[in-house]
Amino acid sequence: MEQEKIFARLLPIITRYYREQGSGPFVEYFDPDELDERLQLDNGGGGQDWDELFAWVEQYLRHAVKTGHPGYVNRMWADANLPSVIGEMITAITNTSACTYETAPVSTLMEKYLLRTMLELAGFENGSAQMTTGSSNANMIAMMAARNTRNAAIKRAGLAGRPQLYGFVNADAHYSMDRAANILGIGTEHLIKVEVDDHGRMTGAALEAAIETVRAAGGEVFFVAATAGTTVRGAYDPLEPLIALRARHGFWLHVDGAWGGAAIFSDRLRRQYLEGLEQADSFTLDFHKMPGTALMCNVLLFNNRPMLLREVCSAGDESYIFRDGPDGDVRDLGTLSLQCGRRVDSLKWFLDWKFYGREGLAARVEGYLDLCCYAEEQIVRNDALEMVVPRESFNICFRFRTPAGIDPARFNEELRNRMHHRGQYLVGTGPVNNELVLRLLITNVHVDRPAIDRFLATVVATGRELLAERGAWGALAAEGGP
Repeated sequence: MEQEKIFARLLPIITRYYREQGSGPFVEYFDPDELDERLQLDNGGGGQDWDELFAWVEQYLRHAVKTGHPGYVNRMWADANLPSVIGEMITAITNTSACTYETAPVSTLMEKYLLRTMLELAGFENGSAQMTTGSSNANMIAMMAARNTRNAAIKRAGLAGRPQLYGFVNADAHYSMDRAANILGIGTEHLIKVEVDDHGRMTGAALEAAIETVRAAGGEVFFVAATAGTTVRGAYDPLEPLIALRARHGFWLHVDGAWGGAAIFSDRLRRQYLEGLEQADSFTLDFHKMPGTALMCNVLLFNNRPMLLREVCSAGDESYIFRDGPDGDVRDLGTLSLQCGRRVDSLKWFLDWKFYGREGLAARVEGYLDLCCYAEEQIVRNDALEMVVPRESFNICFRFRTPAGIDPARFNEELRNRMHHRGQYLVGTGPVNNELVLRLLITNVHVDRPAIDRFLATVVATGRELLAERGAWGALAAEGGP
């Protein structure tokens, strides 16, 4: 069969990619115009030529960023777990939508099982849950649930003529919160960015002051999002003070755990970072981040509201496609979603869960934290480097130490770009206290202590190289620098 020949041809290509992705540069870098010229995307097509198709496959892999390379320490995701990769392949082959039981019977049951498991793990009793396209989508649905819970008539009649609603988030909250406020008609000006403390956390005192200001002006408080691991600094908003405030002000408390929510798998880390989670109203977690499931894979959990997802997401005449079970139970998961066509993401998640288990994921997350502690220790000991702020959790915010007269932000950006363009390391950047930092993230199972040592040595060597080019090496040495 032609299919057998095609798969037989594909397998060696995939095998070679996995074998070689950890060696050499993580990418052969070209500027966009140069890469476009090399790819020649307009060439060929339409001839049903498998040789040509596989040439494009080779082209793609040749120029792709190798996210499993130890030099990839840039984003909150990296190389995908092999069990989930197998799930992705099977999902593509079977090519169905997870909106109804009749088109996706196995994946529906897998998804329900996984959602029940996560509700139990979070301590959410009598709750409901769904898989979404990612935490940006999940944050919006949680905000929509809070909006409609505050005033159910909004779903039918809209916001016009009703009290002005206000939401509150950590000043360093993910931009998806702003997008949600925009999409839902709340307005970005009504999403209040609460000042953070020296650790990057939204405190109860700061939140209450912001709430009182809004209420004094006649605004209605409906939503507060705690961030469990801010994007740049990795700060966790303490939950228990916010829970106490909710009792007085009656808002919906959402926990955005897109990044740091993976601490839930470890009893030790949950106590350290997520104490009180079981009392939140909603919680989201990206399995494609620290847990390592292939992109995209997210879960959104609601506490104590078994039918709320249906009430929030379901609208219009759906009778042609969705049917309940004989006891009125939800059989078709599409009725709990904003999507009609829903990709089968449960299989890759299920295979990962069965392969690693909670214990395996806990060990992974704890291992990442141990590596972050090690990286911080090495930076503090190196006179050429400095921590811009102390480590809060999984994020390392540091930079190369520059002599007087050299802008540290521009210098470290250039340092980062040089390592990138050489295919050595891809590390992120971000602002902390209005200062640019190099943000080291470890979500790559191929990164270990020796890999961290090599990374930091390359940062130092590249920094010294740039200083020498500027004739500034002597100046730094005179200041007692490296």
